[in-house]
Amino acid sequence: MTALACGVDVGGTKILGGVVDEQGKLVEEVRVTSPAADPDAIEAAIASVVLDLKGRHEISSVGVGAAGYIDKSRSTVMFAPNIAWRDVNLKQGLEKQVDLPVVIENDGNAAAWGEFAFGAGADVDDLLMVTVGTGVGGGIVLDGELYRGAFGVGGEIGHMRVVPGGIECGCGNLGCYEKYASGSALVRSVREAAIAGDSRTAALVARAGGDIEAITGPMVTDAARAGDVFAVEALATLGRWLGEGIASLTAVLDPAVVAIGGGVADADELLLEPAREAFLAQLTGRGHRPELQIRRASLGNRAGLIGAADLARR
Repeated sequence: MTALACGVDVGGTKILGGVVDEQGKLVEEVRVTSPAADPDAIEAAIASVVLDLKGRHEISSVGVGAAGYIDKSRSTVMFAPNIAWRDVNLKQGLEKQVDLPVVIENDGNAAAWGEFAFGAGADVDDLLMVTVGTGVGGGIVLDGELYRGAFGVGGEIGHMRVVPGGIECGCGNLGCYEKYASGSALVRSVREAAIAGDSRTAALVARAGGDIEAITGPMVTDAARAGDVFAVEALATLGRWLGEGIASLTAVLDPAVVAIGGGVADADELLLEPAREAFLAQLTGRGHRPELQIRRASLGNRAGLIGAADLARR
């Protein structure tokens, strides 16, 4: 009989739970709103999702992917930027409520494992996952093992500094990667150009009904697909930031594949091709070393759920 595990992806706005089989197939999923401001309510909501699925499936274990710093034992959320968790032993509380073994994973790590085991990195042993959404997240698999670091908080690539004294990040530092290579950075740059009166933004402003503050990342992507020159260049600029950061990370990690996920990856080659070009331009030893592949992640927004479930089963 196939061993089923439950994966739960916990975000600031939603909690997505699902039953996953050994081949990474999602059997059933449940989505509820995330009460992000109340730690006890979040825990209760996660438990309710698991118990709901447990009532219909023979689940062996539970993996929870959470956006935050998770300790090395995979039990305590030490800090979460968008959820009210501070040194919360989520594993202990959930195990009491659902009566199943539970492991807690960083959401970027869980997504990286999902893509490594069943997605864009299934054919290699070394993978770097880069998620490009509101911020920039990451996860690292080396020699077939998830890399967590000495204290469990490795892989936070969005907070490496790329511009000394640069734009202030939500983490409190200046010039972090995610301030230049994220969906938020894309929207900020387009809005700034529109506010400055750049005539090339006129079509985008019109798409937003004349309200510059209503311009969104998907709107920019749609405009680029339709041939809007400014939108194409805005995505290319984002891609260049992305590729240059990957080149720096490659100097340290030397992965075989970089999987690009997150909402902005929906731009596909409009983002990935400029990223590849910038990566190669900055790659030390180009022409004298094997070159990794930059691929679009294949599991979409289910990667974290699928990865968390498989890590719990393992």
